[in-house]
Amino acid sequence: MSHAASDGFSRRSTLRLLGGAIAVATAAAGTGSAPFAYAESRSGAGPRVEGLIGKLTLDEKISLLHGATDPDSLGQAGYVPGVPRLGIPPLRLADGPAGVRVTQHATALPAPVLLASAFDPGLARRYGQVIGREGRALGQDVLLSPMVNLIRTPYAGRNFETFSEDPLLAGDLVAAEIRGIQGEGLIATVKHFALNNQEKDRMSIDVRVDEQTMHEVELRGFEAAIAARSGAVMGAYNKVNGTFACENKTLLTDVLRDRWGFDGWVMTDWFAAHSTAAALTAGLDMEMPDGTYFGSALKSAVQNGSVSGTYVDRAVRRVLTVMDRFGLLDGSAPPRPGRAPKAGAAVALEVAKAGATLLRNDGHALPLTGAAARSIAVVGPTGSLPFVSGGGSAHVVPDRADSPLDAIKSRAGRGARVSYSLGEDLFGKPIPAGAPSPAFNTEAQAVAAGRTWTYDGTLTVADADEWTFVIHYSGERPKVVLDGEDLFPVAPGLGEYFSGGLVSAAPDGLSVRRKTLDLAKGAHQLRITAKGGSGGQLFRLRRITGATRAQDVAEAVKAARAAHSAVLFAYEDATEGLDRTTIALPGHQARLIEAVTAANPRTTVVLNTSSSTSMPWLDRTAAVLQMYYPGQEGAAATAAVLFGDCDPGGRLTQSFAVDDEHHPVAGNPRRYPGVDGTEEYSEGIHAGYRWYDAEGMRPLFPFGHGLSYTSFAYDDLRVRRAHHGLDVTFTVRNTGRRDGIEVAQVYVGRSPHLQLDQAVRVLGGYRRLALRAGERRQVTVRVSARTLSSWDAKRHDWVLGTGHRTLWVGASSRDLRLKTTAEVSA
Repeated sequence: MSHAASDGFSRRSTLRLLGGAIAVATAAAGTGSAPFAYAESRSGAGPRVEGLIGKLTLDEKISLLHGATDPDSLGQAGYVPGVPRLGIPPLRLADGPAGVRVTQHATALPAPVLLASAFDPGLARRYGQVIGREGRALGQDVLLSPMVNLIRTPYAGRNFETFSEDPLLAGDLVAAEIRGIQGEGLIATVKHFALNNQEKDRMSIDVRVDEQTMHEVELRGFEAAIAARSGAVMGAYNKVNGTFACENKTLLTDVLRDRWGFDGWVMTDWFAAHSTAAALTAGLDMEMPDGTYFGSALKSAVQNGSVSGTYVDRAVRRVLTVMDRFGLLDGSAPPRPGRAPKAGAAVALEVAKAGATLLRNDGHALPLTGAAARSIAVVGPTGSLPFVSGGGSAHVVPDRADSPLDAIKSRAGRGARVSYSLGEDLFGKPIPAGAPSPAFNTEAQAVAAGRTWTYDGTLTVADADEWTFVIHYSGERPKVVLDGEDLFPVAPGLGEYFSGGLVSAAPDGLSVRRKTLDLAKGAHQLRITAKGGSGGQLFRLRRITGATRAQDVAEAVKAARAAHSAVLFAYEDATEGLDRTTIALPGHQARLIEAVTAANPRTTVVLNTSSSTSMPWLDRTAAVLQMYYPGQEGAAATAAVLFGDCDPGGRLTQSFAVDDEHHPVAGNPRRYPGVDGTEEYSEGIHAGYRWYDAEGMRPLFPFGHGLSYTSFAYDDLRVRRAHHGLDVTFTVRNTGRRDGIEVAQVYVGRSPHLQLDQAVRVLGGYRRLALRAGERRQVTVRVSARTLSSWDAKRHDWVLGTGHRTLWVGASSRDLRLKTTAEVSA
């Protein structure tokens, strides 16, 4: 898996950095060239904006500062009406972490965490370009993306929407993606500012964090986004040190405006506003999706003098300045392009292959060749159903998406034997006809418009067992009451709106909900009420029991035993608004994996999961391939990696814990999910792999880990002083017989001169390399002064860490091949 940090160093050297101070950069490192000119024009308000502010009435100004109902909605998340009489156009704002989320179909790109796994800012920029072009083609002006909150807890429901547990990597990627988005003329919105690292109690949780931790860990990605000139920032739901993020002057003015020089506008997350005067004066500019606080309440506050009109003008100026920068006020924005679905699909495929992360490959089980490629048992629900994206605002409806089973069959070719077994049932089987009394049609029930269908009877259970009831429905959710318990209550708030990307919809499009409970043998009272509504509906009640599960597993075992190799697809369905409760695979998938691997040790497990996953079954497998949520081209990408048409190019951007008891927030409810409404970042700067290093604990898989189908050697390490940092030079050689991808990583150790908390080592830089068999390449990675610095809360600024600094080079945070030291001198 990996080598200990103290092992395997092939070169040790020392270099002194002398002859001049190393200044601390004020902006996080970005990547790529500048966006098109229209997206990079003026900084600050120009005469056009000032002229408009002078002509706007108070009502018109306020209308620009909050959302409204779109009379011609395209299915987007938000709308600001504009002022037609002055030529100020409306703004349409669409969700878009992995594609543009509107009514129409769009390119469903892989989840951002899979993009990040490629360690490739250039690819992140192309990813952004696809979204930017499609957003404009689909009538949108503002993209509510990208998300750059750090992965802090493995339970966070939106980990798939963001990039990494490492702030340097996250900053590089968010900057590149923003340049890609805005280079196409779509305004990007970096979110959620700040410290929105969990979904549980996200609307109210008070995040307590010290200044050093906030700047070194969470804010670095946001700073990089501002350096890349993100047009907008979305404030988070949560509180930060006692004050809601959307009215937090420390965040919105002191850091964002005064320190970083942000000149765009700040909007709330949807329904994240809590005040009028406090929010506006703290630095909030726009309330979404309505005007609860920034509508009539703001007008009254201005009229009665409790809020100065200069604050309204300030917010309007910020919104109009960004619109002017993108050519929306003078008509200089280019015409909206047409969609380019083929080009988008090509990028989606490239990203999915580049981010595919091979975690285990015992005995070179992959790629599938020879007999292993001609006789395959495919197992698991996501083997036959394309798992495109996670749930919530990140869910995109693609033009098309093939199933992995079809892609594997196609790639295996004629004459190959590819079987399929369900293994783990997601949608249930009909209730046996004799179980309900009186009988009803257990296959499906159609309810006509305006009618109500009711049932009052008993359900007889032959043996005590665990039952999962599954309701499928096309209209208003039917009410199912068993022994007095409502099995499928409608949850309050956004939990109903944010459905998952896989398990909440049946293959035929019906909505799905589940309820698991233990049933005793005998008769149970069952009542069902289903309403046809205005358009009628179809519903069916199904079940999954111990008996049906045993049958599904038996069929999978039989298929696996009959095949030379098995490919088992495992899933975990994450969504906005809901955290995971465990890092173990949901349902009974662990038992399925144990049964299949016992029947066929040549089993590869493909993971379609949102974040890190525990794997008590790991040693039983031949290979494990992490594909996260791979987008519309995920099936083709998965097949390409399995059969070796491309090298698995991904590396982990987050540490994988062994289990629920061994990770940075385990066993400490004050860290997660919080106690009495307060969550403490008491781990400080030791997020992710930094915590494992500080604790001397080995993760299941370390940050940066990922295997290739070839092998690589590192040598010839040298370091020299560079402008504002260090240049680390080394050679990487492909020592195998196949072309392959390596992600070389540079880590930096502590400064002996800083009396501040420091990590054992932090990522200092990286380089993605495509090397032909036998090829050698010299690589130089720049370690910036920012990475060599720590935040001093007493000075409220960065300070350079001088003295002997250790540098490591290797293939992960634990697979470190080379080591040297450099003397950093101010």
